[in-house]
Amino acid sequence: MKRHLALLALVLFPALAICEPAKESEKTAAAPKVRLKTSLGDIVLELNPAKAPVTVENFLGYVKKKHYNGTVFHRVIDGFMIQGGGFALTDGKLVEKTSGKGIKNESQNGLKNERGTIAMARTNDPDSATAQFFINVADNAMLNHPSNGGYAVFGKVVEGMDVVDKIKAVKTGASKLSMRHPATGEVLEMPSQDVPAANVVITSATIE
Repeated sequence: MKRHLALLALVLFPALAICEPAKESEKTAAAPKVRLKTSLGDIVLELNPAKAPVTVENFLGYVKKKHYNGTVFHRVIDGFMIQGGGFALTDGKLVEKTSGKGIKNESQNGLKNERGTIAMARTNDPDSATAQFFINVADNAMLNHPSNGGYAVFGKVVEGMDVVDKIKAVKTGASKLSMRHPATGEVLEMPSQDVPAANVVITSATIE
């Protein structure tokens, strides 16, 4: 009887072991990718739902609603980052689009603000990120947790880093942005630095 049980174990356990690598490959394959078509070329992002589930779900929600279509990179700082996803051109002005509620800050997920990673932009409130994001064009350790609560990284550029580098190099200067008051939604004209002189537009954002 014991011999029969031992043989049964040898038959079953190898079969289980064979299944495990397949599960791991499925997890890898399941990492969603988003293509940002911009006026300077395409950028493909690979997101990390395992490390940043709330942030990835939030970002994909905006993609599915086509929120990012027609938005611009409104803040560009060479040697630091390029920020977008919040403003669109309306009647010749950059006007902030309406977005949802802030999400939980996942900056303690172990992902670092390194060159080529994408993270969420926010206010001084760590849990205030909505739609705006930025792509790091350098290693920005000062943005990692615990500094100022940290900025949550949720993916990385896997194609089109040359396009990111084109965007970081555009001419910028002082301008005005039409921003929405977080409490009332009222649109206010606010001065802003590092605004591209010529708009760099995200024409579409789609899930690959």
